Amino acid sequence: MPKLQRLLIAASIALLLPFIAQAENNNDPSSQTETASIGAMPSRGMTMDTVKHYFGEPNQRHSPIGKPATSRWQYDDMMVYFEAKYVIHSVATDDNHK
Repeated sequence: MPKLQRLLIAASIALLLPFIAQAENNNDPSSQTETASIGAMPSRGMTMDTVKHYFGEPNQRHSPIGKPATSRWQYDDMMVYFEAKYVIHSVATDDNHK
């Protein structure tokens, strides 16, 4: 196997290990604390599925608008903006400005 191919495989595995470990711990109540390692809010490039997995179902999903189409998910304490299925921005909110 060429050296570059082995290097790419090793790098891919290293990037996926945290997600594999998280998937194995989903049934453990203590796994909720692991969400903190992801961050307080979704980061740019996360998929909708990943956001839903780590932050739960949003309180409200707003329909896509504009070109390119952007949509947003509203949570108690944040708004997450998507282009297609990827996060482009997350903003902290408070209860007085919903």
